[in-house]
Amino acid sequence: MSYTSFTNSPASTHLPAHLVAGSRAVPAGKGGRLVALLVLAASTEFVLTAVAAYSAAVLYHRLILQDSPDAAYLQESILISTLQLLASIGLRHYSRIQTQPRHVFLWSGASSVFFVFSFFISTIFLLKISDGYSRGTIIAQAVSVLFTVLCTRAIWFSVLQPAIASGLIDARRVILIGDPGHCLHFSTREMATGIRTIRSFDFPTFRPDPSVPTRPPAVQVLPDVRQLVADCRPLRADDIVILTSEPDVPAALALASALSELPVDVHVVPVGTIDLMAVSRITLFGNIVTMRIFQCPLTPFNRALKRAFDIVVAIAGLIMVSPLFVIVALAIKLDSPGPVLFRQKRHGYNNEPIHVLKFRTMTVMEDGDNFRPVVRHDPRVTRLGHLLRHANIDELPQLFNVLVGDMSLIGPRPHATSQNKAFAELISSFSRRHNVKPGITGWAQVNGYRGEIDTLEKMQRRVEHDLYYIDNWSLLLDLKIVVMTLFSKKVYWNAY
Repeated sequence: MSYTSFTNSPASTHLPAHLVAGSRAVPAGKGGRLVALLVLAASTEFVLTAVAAYSAAVLYHRLILQDSPDAAYLQESILISTLQLLASIGLRHYSRIQTQPRHVFLWSGASSVFFVFSFFISTIFLLKISDGYSRGTIIAQAVSVLFTVLCTRAIWFSVLQPAIASGLIDARRVILIGDPGHCLHFSTREMATGIRTIRSFDFPTFRPDPSVPTRPPAVQVLPDVRQLVADCRPLRADDIVILTSEPDVPAALALASALSELPVDVHVVPVGTIDLMAVSRITLFGNIVTMRIFQCPLTPFNRALKRAFDIVVAIAGLIMVSPLFVIVALAIKLDSPGPVLFRQKRHGYNNEPIHVLKFRTMTVMEDGDNFRPVVRHDPRVTRLGHLLRHANIDELPQLFNVLVGDMSLIGPRPHATSQNKAFAELISSFSRRHNVKPGITGWAQVNGYRGEIDTLEKMQRRVEHDLYYIDNWSLLLDLKIVVMTLFSKKVYWNAY
């Protein structure tokens, strides 16, 4: 049998001082721990949910029914609050707060409230005890509890996320074992999620035993490895991460086995795949476990939900702005010769060509590879066109594109085909914008990234916002963008 021996280099905290928790302004072990604050947050939600449910019952009976509520409503309110707490714990809502965006955290709270009241109503109906409960009271309680949960979570999120990012709260305390450069990269990347590096050690080197034939080596745990385990024990870390290169994988597995006697989670991370694994998920594909790097942005259910939202709003919008359509059409015909509407070929979902409708704002009808982007004080833009473009009225005919399914209300703005060809060669992730339908408005536009693209940096910033929208889509985010489109001043930046 072949043996592998370890030669452990002296333990060292080779990370810069600002990346090691023990040398931060908040010493290791003395800063706020995330677990304690999450328990406090969940307890706060439990108490406020019970208060909201009972208060809603009292107010509904006194103001609407003109009587006093039954004492059973107090027990019912505690039961609802308990079910809400159990649902939040079971679905790990609070434990994921360090990595979830705000809208996901709030949406999970709304979903749990819906589940709790569905379960409660079904239970009292099946047990035939629903006669003692007013339907109006339960509806009032559901609305009150939903509002309370959303407000409580929004407040806790606003408190915890900045504190985690700034280092005031330690979500996890980790020991790193590996090359100093790899440890620095890993530690810097994880700081934003509250993971603090409290110590780092050089990766032990190993050498085959020359006295045995060359075969896949077995592992001999030598005293220097035991010393490394002993050095880690008093640090009371939550996790130990072994950063290993491909040749050191056998040694990393042996080291992980030795570290298993510590009460910590032990992770092995191939150093060349840190960025890759950050966007990966382990999933079951048939009967094979795979590493999923990217996934389709929207599930079939989410696509159906988004499409239903598009149809309802597009129909309502067309009805509301139909008088404006008539006025704008007459104004265009009086202002300059030419058609009212302009159809331009652009790339849509999956890079498939679509024809986007716009009110004509220019004296020319450029399309395809002949298209030249509009610039400030462009002589091709008509007098009326300047007004229509500045007020975003020229985009309103795209409601028809939404209705027929070529576009969505919210999504990355479609570019002319000539622009797509040019920037797809300069920005590697550019074509990911077409993994969802293009939109009349989008996350980039409501954040001020619209208008002339005269530098690569401007397009990169627009693409970054578009990809953020794709990776973080939710119906709440769509609603937020609709509201910002209507009321935010940034929507009108760079409009000409």
